[in-house]
Amino acid sequence: MTDVSIGPARRDELPRILELLEEGGLPRDELANHLSTTLVARSEGRVMGCATLELYGRVALLRSVAVARVFRGTGLGRRLTETALELSRHLDADEAYLLTETADLFFPRFGFRPIPRSEVPRSVQRSVEFTVACPASARVMVLDLRAG
Repeated sequence: MTDVSIGPARRDELPRILELLEEGGLPRDELANHLSTTLVARSEGRVMGCATLELYGRVALLRSVAVARVFRGTGLGRRLTETALELSRHLDADEAYLLTETADLFFPRFGFRPIPRSEVPRSVQRSVEFTVACPASARVMVLDLRAG
């Protein structure tokens, strides 16, 4: 994993990011509108993973954490998530939210905990992720970024 670097996404990497989301069964809706807060993992110049933040005031929505099949199980998803959470803190977010249908056992290791949708700030509830992209059955989780 030492040959993998994580950094800001470039516009020309958008098609590959969208491929990764498709491969992982994740929503692609409006991702291009958040490219400035998208991180990618690169190996030999090729995008092998991604994570995106949507910012709503002092609240972040973590979405689109995806890793290429060949890199799954290597810790790359963990590194992408940690880097995205560091970026959230750097951008002065107090909390991070996410929706998941398949990774509700992955995110608690970072401190995320499940909550009812009704506890999510209205600004986040109006996001494409909440209104269109993810089904009502998706689990909502929150992390207090000020703790620890």
